[in-house]
Order: sequence, then structure tokens, then C-alpha cells
Amino acid sequence: MAENNISSSSSPPRLRILRRAEVLSMVPLSDASLRRMEKDGRFPKRIRLGSQSYGWAENEVLDWIRLRMEAR
Repeated sequence: MAENNISSSSSPPRLRILRRAEVLSMVPLSDASLRRMEKDGRFPKRIRLGSQSYGWAENEVLDWIRLRMEAR
């Protein structure tokens, strides 16, 4: 019987949803600027979580930050 030797380094990245306050603490933009950039396609789109709640995928926000840093 073959064993499944999967190391922790090959596990998929942990997916986490960030709420608005967390995103705003990571990205020094106003709420209005964040919404405008999202609408224009210059910031990751939010994910609907419920009828009145939403969040952003942490990996998408971190990728956006990395791209901005690389572009400087």
C-alpha cells in the first residue's frame, strides 16, 4: 500500500477573507477611494458574503500591494 507523502509546503495557500476595516488598515486609502478604484478595476473586487456583508480575498489584496511595490 503506497503512502501519501504530502509535505506541508505543497499544501494549497490558506484562503482568508478580509473585512473592510482590515483592508483599510493594510491599504492607506479612504473608503471612497477604495470603492472608486474597485469600480474602475484598479483594486480587487469584493466578495459577497451575505445580504449585507462582503470582504476581499486576502491573497488578492496582498498581490495588489506587491504589484504596487514592484512598480515603484
